[in-house]
Amino acid sequence: MATNISEQPAKASGTYRIGGDVTVNRLGYGAMQITGPGVWGDPKDPAEAVRVLRRAVELGVTFIDTADSYGPFVSEMLIREALHPYADDLVIATKAGLTRSGPGDWRPVGRPEYLRQQCELSLRHLGLDTIPLYQLHRIDSKVPLADQLGELALLRQEGKIRHIGVSEVSVAQIEESRAITTIASVQNLYNLANRSAEDVLEYCERNDLAFIPWFPIATGELARPGGPLDAISTAHGASPAQLALAWLLRRSPVMLPIPGTSSVAHLEENVDAADVRLTDDEFESLAKAS
Repeated sequence: MATNISEQPAKASGTYRIGGDVTVNRLGYGAMQITGPGVWGDPKDPAEAVRVLRRAVELGVTFIDTADSYGPFVSEMLIREALHPYADDLVIATKAGLTRSGPGDWRPVGRPEYLRQQCELSLRHLGLDTIPLYQLHRIDSKVPLADQLGELALLRQEGKIRHIGVSEVSVAQIEESRAITTIASVQNLYNLANRSAEDVLEYCERNDLAFIPWFPIATGELARPGGPLDAISTAHGASPAQLALAWLLRRSPVMLPIPGTSSVAHLEENVDAADVRLTDDEFESLAKAS
């Protein structure tokens, strides 16, 4: 039996084709928060983490973003526990290029042999033959970019990954990356309250690259009582976080927000944002306010 949008609200966000051939519902799920404090070790409630992942798919989420460094590997292994064997339309993206030596500690490492090792481990931990989207988590300034992306290009030729993405990059770095190999996505910090990557988003729009904003639901001072989000929240019966996601979805057709949470209730609230429709005036007022 077909499932309608009311049962799978993520479908209301519309679709995007990553790399031109991998279709996802635009409102996805970021799987960083299903680990322990400082994105280190196991979550306090592993059973709830599994419930969150399964509920996300039930709600129509078809794009899950994770990384080898979340845990490390805890997030990837929970995804496999919860969702393997995967639905045909479920797309799992992961990343490599940040190492961990403790809670909250992130260090770029882009040596080709390291990236290859991490890809092989992610394939094993996720239970995949091919990773649909494999992202360079950070550019390692100590290693030539051509060596880092060149190794990912080799992995793609070997059929171990399908598309390559980059993260936390400038427009110049995207152009340098695209001169080395085909790039399908960019993942940068971007939200309603922090739009410092606006030029990167505009570049992605012009070149039809997926733009994956991390930390997508920050609202900052915009959510204060009497602030720009307050009246709109009342008008829509929606939370500031839902409005922030609705604004992102409207901002660009290449935008793939990936709000994360370790709670089923919070997940359901986030996904319901796909059905919030801002008026032209509401969208513009929020854009100007931030």
